[in-house]
Amino acid sequence: MAIAQTFTIERERYEIPSTMKAVVYRGVNDLRLEEVPVPEIGAGEILVRVHTCGICGTDLKKISTGSHSAPRIFGHETAGVVAKIGEGVRKFSVGERVVVFHHIPRRECYYCRHKTFAQCATYKKVGCTAGFEPSGGGFAEYVRVMDWIVEKGTVRIPDGVSFEQACFAEPVNTCIKGIETLHLQAEETVLVIGQGPIGLILANLAKRAGTRVITSDLYPARLTIAHGFGLNLTIDASKVDAGEAVCGMTEGRGADAVILAVGGSGLIRPAMDATRPGGRVLLFAQTARGEVTIDPAAVCVDEKALLGSYSASVELQEESVQFVMNREMDLERLISHRFPLQSGVEALNLAAHPRPDSMKIVVQPGSTWEGHQL
Repeated sequence: MAIAQTFTIERERYEIPSTMKAVVYRGVNDLRLEEVPVPEIGAGEILVRVHTCGICGTDLKKISTGSHSAPRIFGHETAGVVAKIGEGVRKFSVGERVVVFHHIPRRECYYCRHKTFAQCATYKKVGCTAGFEPSGGGFAEYVRVMDWIVEKGTVRIPDGVSFEQACFAEPVNTCIKGIETLHLQAEETVLVIGQGPIGLILANLAKRAGTRVITSDLYPARLTIAHGFGLNLTIDASKVDAGEAVCGMTEGRGADAVILAVGGSGLIRPAMDATRPGGRVLLFAQTARGEVTIDPAAVCVDEKALLGSYSASVELQEESVQFVMNREMDLERLISHRFPLQSGVEALNLAAHPRPDSMKIVVQPGSTWEGHQL
């Protein structure tokens, strides 16, 4: 195997090979562990050796719906070590631990000027790849990070913060953006439907804003986890109607705001029913396009606002990084399953078919490193 360069991590010498393992998307629900070339980098770019990459629901939807062409290597919640730097890179050095955002806008277009960054053409252009069409690339051993991401979307991981904690920087950003969209006021009542990892982060952020948070889920085990984060007002949706329960806890009004952290569009109407007149409903997980039935009078006559929030905001990057790196929430506690890259297909299958005991699932190409806890 040809060797391009070597680098040092945890006092051990590693070699950068010419090929690597990766989980490659080949079509609808067709994932394969393959040997692919290690990506080449250009001026202003860096090569990151992946330690941990979280599995995101948006990647799972792309895999299950075939919305994106094949082949691709997904994975965008990426934390690892700088393995190589391109010409002109001064901001980072080989051996530094980093977390990488895969979307960063140029901040020059119409949408950026109106602060709807996720609609910016540059933002939509993914800046990280492990090969093929850029799609994040975290489900591989190495990721090429392009110049504008190196400059504006790559963050050092402080000493004492694990790769596992750090890989939550991007999903936390999306959650903070969602919370900001709701303009929550202290002492409002917020219902968070769904207590998977994202729902738990959203609930904790709503609590951080000073609101009274109620959580609901079909799995009692997830409500137990919510209790562990101090979210003590819970509704077991497998036994009672969440909307009726919330009305009973709010003098019959309903919640001031409802966050739908579950992808099923069939829950939009129940979420609106659980909201008081003049309240707000945030769709956070409805990333698959389609049609849904709502009561238009709930929006017009009852003055309920139906809101959406998608992806991250560059203006919230510093806040999200500080939240994660300062461990304002022990995010590692959300990880229920850790898979080596060799079992990456199994990891993605589990994430696509969650069980009561499965929460955040991560793929760890760097799980065999010495001293990999940091």
